[in-house]
Amino acid sequence: MSRLGTIGARLYRGEVGYDFIGKRKLWYGVSILITITAIVGLVVSGLNMGIEFKGGAVFTTPKTSTTVSEAEDLATEASGHQAIVQKLGNGGLRIQITEVDTAKSDQIKEQLSKDLDVPAEKIAADLVGPSWGEQIANKAWTGLGIFMVLVVVYLAIAFEWRMAIAALVALIHDITITVGVYALVGFEVTPGTVIGLLTILGYSLYDTVVVFDSLKESTVGITKQTRWTYSEIANRSINGTLVRSINTTVVALLPVAGLLFIGGGVLGAGMLNDISLSLFVGLAAGAYSSIFIATPLVADLKERDPQMKALKKRILAKRAAAAAKGESAEDDPSDDPAQDTAPAAAVVGQRQQPPRGHGRTPGKR
Repeated sequence: MSRLGTIGARLYRGEVGYDFIGKRKLWYGVSILITITAIVGLVVSGLNMGIEFKGGAVFTTPKTSTTVSEAEDLATEASGHQAIVQKLGNGGLRIQITEVDTAKSDQIKEQLSKDLDVPAEKIAADLVGPSWGEQIANKAWTGLGIFMVLVVVYLAIAFEWRMAIAALVALIHDITITVGVYALVGFEVTPGTVIGLLTILGYSLYDTVVVFDSLKESTVGITKQTRWTYSEIANRSINGTLVRSINTTVVALLPVAGLLFIGGGVLGAGMLNDISLSLFVGLAAGAYSSIFIATPLVADLKERDPQMKALKKRILAKRAAAAAKGESAEDDPSDDPAQDTAPAAAVVGQRQQPPRGHGRTPGKR
């Protein structure tokens, strides 16, 4: 078995692990800091909305020896607005200028013909009205709202309302960070960006639901035992699915990184950036939030429940009494209804971890 597979098996059996729940305040602080940075970037820099949202003109020229930087200066001077220029595969240029009407577009086209030394009839001009962009934006917000509502309803039915709230917070966290990164780096926001945002929500939700499913199964009949608190079982659920979450995220990030850094950066295919950046940042943020935000938040909310408070009080009292006698509170399994399926510690003297749930075989997902 590979080293990573061995670690994953040990995490699943509870032989090793990281105290995600116990250190949740640290990760809450990290998330708050990142989120504040993203919001500040959004407020200060704003989003660089693409022509599809602001309206304007796109000019496509035939093959020319003019460089991108030269074309940007010429187009900006001709239009009075900041121009975005991309080199096409056939040697031509794609010149994008926002907030340009039909009359102004004709003037810019004539000026570009002179400056670039190409015939005016060979320069294709496409106009995009701002009203069309507004419709796209409204549809995007509507789609996002519907998605959020469906997520909350599904999780509330399949799991419980606390998990629905935690998942919603994690999704908002991911969107905020991704949008903030766009504001900070100045990448253009296009319909492709919106598609990327909606895509990452699905990935983020998948990772979160995997942990929630494990947590739901492991906490069946939790109030009938006095070994483990809800937070301790929640922490075991995160550790048990940790390697799976990492593997899923890395496999998803590799092709996206190829689009962003090789396609968009090395090859200069700027049109790939609008969707690849949102996917890259969103996938990373989604994996982070499902581990460090969603499940710890569920544990926080659940520990406020009177039953969980009473359970925790009984467990702590039992442990204190056992400690006073020099014994371990976990030595007596008689009060644990899940003892028959609880995985035994592989090494003598190791602390046995909370059960993964009924009917599960250690090492299998």
